[in-house]
Amino acid sequence: MTHVQSSALGYPRIGEKREWKKSLERFWKGNQTEEVLRTELKELRLKNLQKQKDLGLDWIPVGDFSYYDHVLDTAVMFGLIPERFKQKDQSLLQTYFDIARGNETAVASEMTKWFNTNYHYIVPEIDTEPKLLENRPLYYFNEAKDELGIIGKPVLLGPITFLKLAKGYEDYDAFLDHLVPLYIDVLKELAEAGAEWVQIDEPILCTTLEDKELAYFEKVYKKITREVPDLKLLLQTYFESIDYYEQVISLPVEGIGIDFIYDEGNHINALEKHGFPEGKTLAAGIIDGRNVWKNDLNHSLETIDTLRKHIKDEQLILQPSCSLLHVPVTTETEEKLAPELKNALAFADQKIEEVALLKKGVNEGREAIASAIDKQQSTWKQFKQVTGRTNPIVQEELSAWSGKQPSRALPFAERQKLQEETFQLPLLPTTTIGSLPQTTDIRKARASFRKGEWTPEKYEAFIEERTAAWIHHQEALGLDVLVHGEFERNDMVEYFGEKLDGFTFTQFAWVQSYGSRCVKPPIIYGDVAWKAPMTIKESAFAQSLTNKPVKGMLTGPVTILNWSFVRNDIEPAEVTTQIALALKKELSALEENGIRMLQVDEPALREGLPLKKEKQQSYLDDAVYAFKLATSGVKNDTQVHTHMCYSEFGEIIDTIDQLDADVISIEAARSHGELIADFETFGYDKEIGLGVYDIHSPRIPSILEMEQSITRALKVLKARQFWVNPDCGLKTRTKEEVLPALNHMVEAAKNVRAKQTTVSKR
Repeated sequence: MTHVQSSALGYPRIGEKREWKKSLERFWKGNQTEEVLRTELKELRLKNLQKQKDLGLDWIPVGDFSYYDHVLDTAVMFGLIPERFKQKDQSLLQTYFDIARGNETAVASEMTKWFNTNYHYIVPEIDTEPKLLENRPLYYFNEAKDELGIIGKPVLLGPITFLKLAKGYEDYDAFLDHLVPLYIDVLKELAEAGAEWVQIDEPILCTTLEDKELAYFEKVYKKITREVPDLKLLLQTYFESIDYYEQVISLPVEGIGIDFIYDEGNHINALEKHGFPEGKTLAAGIIDGRNVWKNDLNHSLETIDTLRKHIKDEQLILQPSCSLLHVPVTTETEEKLAPELKNALAFADQKIEEVALLKKGVNEGREAIASAIDKQQSTWKQFKQVTGRTNPIVQEELSAWSGKQPSRALPFAERQKLQEETFQLPLLPTTTIGSLPQTTDIRKARASFRKGEWTPEKYEAFIEERTAAWIHHQEALGLDVLVHGEFERNDMVEYFGEKLDGFTFTQFAWVQSYGSRCVKPPIIYGDVAWKAPMTIKESAFAQSLTNKPVKGMLTGPVTILNWSFVRNDIEPAEVTTQIALALKKELSALEENGIRMLQVDEPALREGLPLKKEKQQSYLDDAVYAFKLATSGVKNDTQVHTHMCYSEFGEIIDTIDQLDADVISIEAARSHGELIADFETFGYDKEIGLGVYDIHSPRIPSILEMEQSITRALKVLKARQFWVNPDCGLKTRTKEEVLPALNHMVEAAKNVRAKQTTVSKR
């Protein structure tokens, strides 16, 4: 009798208590050797594999583990190391980290969003011929086999997606011809080692492609399967539906992985219309790999029943919709969540359990899992009755705004004149993005307060002391616009979620954002509502210490949405509008308390952009509406700032303009030239700061280097428009890194300002 099987596409790297992050950071600080790092991460990797085996997976992914980023892994594996990082006197692992983080002499490679997720990858730079330096999937395959007896499913980023994410090449076809033989070498070695299946990820298939781009897949995979006939390839897609279903299922591979969660029903429709090839394997993503809610088992079983009408059981694999990299590890460690909320959640381990449960229900009949289905139905019934799921006041406010379009009272050109009179800033004003270094003692103080070991009075005094110290530092540096530093904030989204209705929080539900940077997204389970002032005390205190303007700092509605795990019973746009209405009240309160520069950060605006071009405008329109709803009520001489990062801005520059923010600051240090070109063609007329140095690297750029960045921008932007700032918040950097870097930045601004003044006098 043949059976349906189970699999996963990938598993979280970080460990239940972020062991991965802590080990990496000890190594980077020089507190442990590379050998110890490798040993610790191997132990974690094997633990993760054993857990997946114990949870009942048939196909266990190997090679999905990374020391930093899987795209960077692929680049280094194929010898695509930028020339500036080629050093003979260090290990390949150290070179790998240098590419990601930079070093004293070289700027780190660009970092940007992984499709429409909150994960960031290192953009491969192609300035050399590829060559195979190491077969990473083979190493991890052999490790799993030798250490645990697991014949794993190696995971490899596909060549077409890899090249589409890279930059620096001129001839796509020629470089692909160089790269594919190296993929073939990797796959041949895997086949010789005993691998039966290899998962090759090609998520680019879920974007809008041209016919020529689609033709690459036929060419590449025909060559691979001809050269490696003894290895079965599973071509894996995720995050959206495939527009080219007939062509993709006909590709010369043994299996196709398809997302049945985020496809909006398109894949079922395509299957019913076109069928599925006899003898091929369908890896069906029927568990949500990106959100944290328990699966609707009945709905999934109905989907599986539909699939089984068109394919045989031996052709079917059940799995999550994408890698579980995007969700926390386990709910087992969450001891403080209310039971009715915790019982509604499923993190990575629970999602694998759900896959195993569905497999059992298919192979043994629904009656075999009837009790689990009944228990789930009871769980959802209790969850729907949780206080706060529906807030009548919020619903009334939504109705009041229905059909209305928010906007500032005056156009930007008139506001700009009023703001210039109000603030009297010099040409090329200097500022920072918002957060300042979160040192160990700040984190300890916050933890002591949360545990009740510190009184509110003691904690508040500590925060005020740090704020005052950094106001002094900023004044001494000569910055023109100051920030209070956000020392009271653990995270730019979690902090606000804790003060708004409709959110709940976890202890250990961390996910990787970039490198060792992990975030703990709040969970939106009900209507979002403003309860009381969230930022007034700290902002007003900081402003009382200086005559210079201090920016009030809020996280924007789209970013709060995109960096949270969001309820799935209403449309995301409605949740965003609820958040915007709450922030609107906070901005009014800040203004009433004398804060006249208000920064509403939207670093995640672009990451939520749908992969399909036909869906993008609707999303962008909703984003503009929410931002303007939050900010439109302030006075004309109040200056609204926003900040964005990790984005291909050329794609959304019109939307950026429509936000109607008075000043926008943009992460640009790793991709300065490309971004300047975008503004050159668009003709942006509002004020803007293009980040002049990369805060994600510990490297401190020279004054001259920053001057060159400013001067380059002024070839496109008017001096009256331009602000000088780092490219992102300084939370993750040390005081010893921040002070000299900001000093260089201020000096660079002064030098360029003096040149501008001299030119204007002539």
